[in-house]
Amino acid sequence: MPDRLPDGGNRPATGPAATSVDHRSGRGRGIRRGGRPSAPAVQRRRWRVPMWRRGADRFQHPAQVIAGGFAAAIALGTALLMLPAASRSGTSPPLIDALFTATSAVCVTGLVVVDTAGHWSAFGQLVIMGLIQIGGLGIMTLATLFTVLLSRRLGLRARFLAQAETKTLSLRDVRRVVRNIVLFSLASELVVAVVLTVRFSVGYDYPWGRAAYHGVFHAVSAFNNAGFALYADSLMRFVADPWITTTVALAVIVGGLGFPVVFELLRCWRRPRLWSVLTRITVVLTASLLILGTIVFTLVELRNPATFGPLDGAHKVLAGFFASVMTRTAGFNSVDIAAMRPESLLLSDILMFIGGGSAGTAGGVKVTTVGLLAFVLWAEMRGETRVNVGSRRVPEGNQRQALAVLLLSLGAVAVATFTLLAMTRYPLDQVLFEVVSAFGTVGLSTGITAGLPPAADVLLIVLMFMGRIGPLTVASALALRERSRRYELPEERVIVG
Repeated sequence: MPDRLPDGGNRPATGPAATSVDHRSGRGRGIRRGGRPSAPAVQRRRWRVPMWRRGADRFQHPAQVIAGGFAAAIALGTALLMLPAASRSGTSPPLIDALFTATSAVCVTGLVVVDTAGHWSAFGQLVIMGLIQIGGLGIMTLATLFTVLLSRRLGLRARFLAQAETKTLSLRDVRRVVRNIVLFSLASELVVAVVLTVRFSVGYDYPWGRAAYHGVFHAVSAFNNAGFALYADSLMRFVADPWITTTVALAVIVGGLGFPVVFELLRCWRRPRLWSVLTRITVVLTASLLILGTIVFTLVELRNPATFGPLDGAHKVLAGFFASVMTRTAGFNSVDIAAMRPESLLLSDILMFIGGGSAGTAGGVKVTTVGLLAFVLWAEMRGETRVNVGSRRVPEGNQRQALAVLLLSLGAVAVATFTLLAMTRYPLDQVLFEVVSAFGTVGLSTGITAGLPPAADVLLIVLMFMGRIGPLTVASALALRERSRRYELPEERVIVG
């Protein structure tokens, strides 16, 4: 019996195994003294929770959900492409071919192991186009749109997920930003599709139905920086056609700038002083890389008889501009990539690795990452303790994030290149080009993709997946929980260099 207190109450029992009693149910609740549940009670409560709920609770970080969403889209696309109706032969294609194509489409890469027009039927091509659209807009962007349309309401967790995918800076703006992204994407693709359709019909005598189909497919592929084409030679047959190449190039540039930058330019393009740091870095570095790439490609390939040599002066510059744009993660080519000089391949590797703007359809480590690290280097060379861009100071967290993305990306490319060299007998320049193209979600190739063994195809699939959702997102998705240090260690400087 428990001891009686002076006021008539019971004194609580003592000891490590003391429990409290639920007077409503008559059963012990297994609560230790101090309010903490005992181990048996925790185990009983754990087994009462459904298994699917326990698994879902472990994946609440937005990065994990985004990675899972893209993986689900790839799985669905693979299943659809495995159907006999998806191939022209009427038989189910090999699993590795369907998986590779679905991953390349969802990750808006453009690398192919089979000819898109020759192997896949109209149904298969429509599946590819749908996967490109899903991958370009983003799984979470589409999910947020459907949530808004169906329920007219957006929960806090859904807003966090959409914020992680669209890179918006305010949770209140997620719904409006997602709506604008979808409308702007569809409007841009419609404009590009109309121009291409008219050109295919008037300039190449395509029937209007075929012209419209080709126009829509290439418009979706171009704006989403996918690089899929309905021609075995990509766009080489249109190398001297400015209506086709310029339209596709402009669609790639707009889609690759990033939605926050595009919306800000539309609002205040006449007032550069009001541009954010993101817009300034993206616009300046994008324009610089496009100009530099155009000049270098044109000069290096000027007298190459297999590429720019047969073209006249204006078309040489057009081909150089097109090559400079496409190496920024688009994947179309108007000349034979395998015939380019080694200097052009090296420049392509650099441009593909850098990629396009953040929160857009482009891949790579992003121009903002490279631009921010350039400002970090400039500040360090000047002996400044803070990194400033214009009239704004960049937080240290942004600097560490940019460095982490760059180092993780370099590590992934280095390991993949070494592994692919061990798997195949192709030279280093071709293997490195293939790896960077896959990781940067570019889609350009020197022609070795179809000849790779299945193990190498799996490696490229992993690279495309990592390159689409981002190295830092992959690392965050693998962490089941975040840990924050509650204390600081003593500081000690080390020798650098």
